Amino acid sequence: MTHDEKSIRSLLAEYEQLLNASDAESIVRLYSTDGIFMPQGFPTAAGREAVLASYRAIFENITLTIQFAVDEILTVDGMAAALTRSNGSVRVNATGDEAPESNREMFVFAQENGAWRISRYMFNKTA
Repeated sequence: MTHDEKSIRSLLAEYEQLLNASDAESIVRLYSTDGIFMPQGFPTAAGREAVLASYRAIFENITLTIQFAVDEILTVDGMAAALTRSNGSVRVNATGDEAPESNREMFVFAQENGAWRISRYMFNKTA
């Protein structure tokens, strides 16, 4: 495993931890300054301010308890992509109802100030 792959896996592990903690402010710091977040059921969020607002809106509605499995990481010339799967549960904050949660994800990473950052992120439900 290359240094870049280890760094990206570490970033994904940190993202998982922050997602489970509903920590929007820390998550947004994992994004590049021009990062784009495309969550299922929400509008596309472009730029850190919009990304932060999107995560805040999501975390107002739900609490996640998930784990990521990394299927693939590709790196080329300062860019990288990762295909992942997540499984766990989601709790609806308004009702306390819980349900299974699983998604497939596509991350695109870019190097910014010498560190890997999430540049683009999209997920959807598994079939």
